[in-house]
Amino acid sequence: MPATLPQIELARWVALSLSPQLGGRIFTRLLAHFGTVEAILAADAAELQTVRGVGPKLAAAILAIDLSRTQAQLTTWQQDGIAVLARVHPDYPLRLRGDDGPPVLFLRGTHALPATRGVALVGTRRPHAAAKRYAQTLARALAQAGHWVISGLALGIDTAAHQGALDGDGETLAVLGSGVNVPYPPQNRALFNTLAERGALLSEYHPQAAPSAATLVARNRLISALSTALVVVETGIKGGSWHTVRFARAQGVPVFAVQSRAAGNQRLLAEGASPLPPEPLAACARLLKALSQAPPR
Repeated sequence: MPATLPQIELARWVALSLSPQLGGRIFTRLLAHFGTVEAILAADAAELQTVRGVGPKLAAAILAIDLSRTQAQLTTWQQDGIAVLARVHPDYPLRLRGDDGPPVLFLRGTHALPATRGVALVGTRRPHAAAKRYAQTLARALAQAGHWVISGLALGIDTAAHQGALDGDGETLAVLGSGVNVPYPPQNRALFNTLAERGALLSEYHPQAAPSAATLVARNRLISALSTALVVVETGIKGGSWHTVRFARAQGVPVFAVQSRAAGNQRLLAEGASPLPPEPLAACARLLKALSQAPPR
């Protein structure tokens, strides 16, 4: 596996990964069929459409790729401090290298991505004050114990988790449903800028991409995949945290839920989520013990 890709090769990866409707699975099939990204871009429409999932519209989009434009954009992004990691790069997380893993990741920040010590904290955007304090205290304790705190930069629990990790002078990663140059939600612009300097921002989307309902859901599979454990601090029966829980279960990531009166937490515990005590420092101790005994992922 190359330490770095030549700039032209990286531009090919980026150009293909940003083609509309070309997700990780189709990218993987194209690469398996043609062998290299250069060969994919050299193929004609008929050859491209021999790959399952590639129809006339996607074939036309691939043929319309302006590689010189992508090269210029890539240079600009790198000059602005954005690291661009193709799936073959050694710093690309091993846990994301499955068929559905993003072909390319965009990373802003001062740190590398978590390898084995990431804990995801998620929950409602409208938490009770006690749940918000819980998330911040737990995140600070986890960060001080040497664990990355991973979340999605949303309002509420996500914000408290990132802030707690920063308060503990630890590592925190925000996985975005927008590009790494697009603060979302706008109310978290200051936190976004702080993470760009003291933490990390990660996205599979164009650096200038606006968020959508679909991309905000899709980013949750990366939050869970990058984590050794998922903690639901507070959620309702239909909260957005359930998307992350669903992905975590499919990926074999342990799911923990704080023991509280929240309806979603009660349901998670009834479904077999590991309980965490209502006191955050006790919860941190229980998490650390469980993680130390868990088999490596």
